[in-house]
Amino acid sequence: QVQLVESGGGLVQPGGSLRLSCAVSGRIFGITDMGWFRQAPGKERELVASITRGGTTNYADSVKGRFTISRDNAKNTVYLQMNSLKSEDTAVYYCTSKRAYLPRSWGQGTQVTVSS
Repeated sequence: QVQLVESGGGLVQPGGSLRLSCAVSGRIFGITDMGWFRQAPGKERELVASITRGGTTNYADSVKGRFTISRDNAKNTVYLQMNSLKSEDTAVYYCTSKRAYLPRSWGQGTQVTVSS
């Protein structure tokens, strides 16, 4: 019964920044792999960024250099810092977690809209 609670989405102008947060329930966050996916209207859900329990990060080519994923194990929280936002970043962003031998869990999703 892993629960993910997301926050930080909203409306921002091109070139602006947003910081998404995802709080994860449980007592084993330190061994949980985390990630952010996004889905734009009419498109498939795609991986934006991920971070393993060991701290290894991966990013989609479209966000490299602009987005940063991080985690705070003491707070059971993962973050996605999004800078230099573009209209193409507009999507619903989903937090996801994966613990060994357990099914993947998903957050409800938070809307990010980049528009002038």
